[in-house]
Amino acid sequence: MKALILVGGFGTRLRPLTLSVPKPLVEFANKPMILHQIEALKAVGVTEVVLAINYQPEVMLNFLKEFEASLGIKITCSQETEPLGTAGPLALARDKLIDDSGEPFFVLNSDVISEYPFKEMIQFHKSHGGEASLMVTNLDEPSKYGVVVMEESTGQVERFVEKPKLFVGNKINAGFYLLNPSVLDRIQLPPTSIEKEVFPKIAAEKKLYAMVLPGFWMDVGQPRDYITGLRLYLDSLKKHSSPKLASGPHIVGNVIVDESAKIGEGCLIGPDVAIGSGCVIESGVRLSRCTVMRGVRIKKHACISGSIIGWHSTVGQWARVENMTILGEDVHVCDEIYSNGGVVLPHKEIKSSILKPEIVM
Repeated sequence: MKALILVGGFGTRLRPLTLSVPKPLVEFANKPMILHQIEALKAVGVTEVVLAINYQPEVMLNFLKEFEASLGIKITCSQETEPLGTAGPLALARDKLIDDSGEPFFVLNSDVISEYPFKEMIQFHKSHGGEASLMVTNLDEPSKYGVVVMEESTGQVERFVEKPKLFVGNKINAGFYLLNPSVLDRIQLPPTSIEKEVFPKIAAEKKLYAMVLPGFWMDVGQPRDYITGLRLYLDSLKKHSSPKLASGPHIVGNVIVDESAKIGEGCLIGPDVAIGSGCVIESGVRLSRCTVMRGVRIKKHACISGSIIGWHSTVGQWARVENMTILGEDVHVCDEIYSNGGVVLPHKEIKSSILKPEIVM
């Protein structure tokens, strides 16, 4: 089987982290976002992954070369020279996706984190005999997404309502599709939207089916959702009794710590924390609901909550960093500084406190 991952744009919502690497390579729970998906695809027998991309393909491919070998999966790029919507990349990558097998192929949105129940999705697709399957997830506040109206018992999709003003249902498009090759014949090459143009036609012919995603779902393309997504991901590890979760007297709740990180005495870490490789957490530090990326140093008695600390940054002694503070790569927060929601671009030194959420250029 093959899969297409829609990598697309510039990752502006996750700046300043995406000023250093393309968004799919930003670590989520100590692993580049896109690797979570590629590993899950590999596990259900996908042998080739095509990345639909219009930004920095060299960076992506160079990075993924090492994983090609270790995972034993072929990774190629289909580069857009202009943004092609969500269906355009499928048409562009047509030759890479179609072979003589006639097998269906996956299409994934690269920002989505879940338990990736692809095995169940393949079984569902085979059972209904339609042309296309998509995953939906229940959401309490569905108005900022595309809502899928479906027949509950069979999963047959009746219609799509994009960002509804009135309540039509709470099942939203989860961004995972399994499509027969024939779907590609429905796509013309000027940029089109698979959700607005292709799926409604398949639904009208009663050949589109939706399956409710078991487990959690989060689009982690922006900081607040990234932090929420980490909590849901760690909850899921806990539910499956994963050996990845850290334990010890200084750990509270669900935490993952890379084995190369060093943690000092008297720290209190958790809940919902990820600490990357080569990090140094000095004594008396308090971390909660945050991600500390590779190579970061947190000095004595600093306190960090609800924030993301970018690669190779330092947080000074007795500093307090909270409320969705996002530090880009190589940012240095001086001793005793307070940051309330500061968004700091790479290679900056912060010598005075950030008292209200603002961008520090």
